[in-house]
Amino acid sequence: MAQIRGTANYHLGNMGNSMANSFGGPSREQNTNDPSPLDAIREQTSKIEDWLDTISDPIKPYLPHLGRFLIVVTFLEDALRIFTQWNDQLVYLHDYRHIPNGLTHIFLIVNVIAMTTSSFLIIARKYTEYAVGGLLGVVVTQALGYGLIFDLNFFLRNLSVVGGLLMVLSDSWVRKKFAPAGLPQIDEKDRKMYFQLAGRVLLIFLFVGFVFAGEWSVWRVMVSLFGFVACVMVVVGFKAKWSAVILVLILSIFNLLVNNFWTLHPHHPHKDFAKYDFFQILSIVGGLLLLVNMGPGQFSVDEKKKVY
Repeated sequence: MAQIRGTANYHLGNMGNSMANSFGGPSREQNTNDPSPLDAIREQTSKIEDWLDTISDPIKPYLPHLGRFLIVVTFLEDALRIFTQWNDQLVYLHDYRHIPNGLTHIFLIVNVIAMTTSSFLIIARKYTEYAVGGLLGVVVTQALGYGLIFDLNFFLRNLSVVGGLLMVLSDSWVRKKFAPAGLPQIDEKDRKMYFQLAGRVLLIFLFVGFVFAGEWSVWRVMVSLFGFVACVMVVVGFKAKWSAVILVLILSIFNLLVNNFWTLHPHHPHKDFAKYDFFQILSIVGGLLLLVNMGPGQFSVDEKKKVY
């Protein structure tokens, strides 16, 4: 009986496939071996990610250091520019912003000290929370002091800089131990998740400013569409590392071609603006490099795929 039962089960499986084929239905092998277009896209993007991981392996240990340095480089350049153009800064704040003389000196001194100290603390990974708070305060006070808070391009760029600073903050929480081993760390984990999400979303606002600023051309439309797709993927956290690498490449090429301040005459009226934009884009690139290093966090499609 056992032999008959076993043999019957064996032949029944083949009979099922043959019956399905005879009636025109797909066999089990065809069902499992026929991938959907989405699966094919995921397979190809996974291959690209593996290839990028292989190429980036030698520089991975240096990504956090490079990302942190690039994020604060705009603040260091700003501090140096204020120091070297001290009198011009005082004249602008007094004559055009109508700030009293004593307050103009205090405003500039506090900004230079805050930017320099906080930047070096972030590079050294010391007191990161206080350093990020100091630079966030600089962003707000400069927007108010220089009257740029209603400038849309300035506003979007600084949102991206804030996103980079939030990535620095979440990166410091990743590396920091808040409780002894074995004890739950739910609060810190949740806080890191929210800050990673906020930083990820704010980072893409620079690209929004790029899309709506300047004259339109075929090249600009193509880059904008390509970058828009990458920005959406970064926001939702789908293939976020790969998308961040694409944005790094686009912004780096754009920065070198458009904000090449070193080619301008020393007294060119747009030299300081080009230099300012150049270093600000470097800061956003630094935030994207931290995203590549850390990943998008738990509020992302990539992490949900790991769970399900």
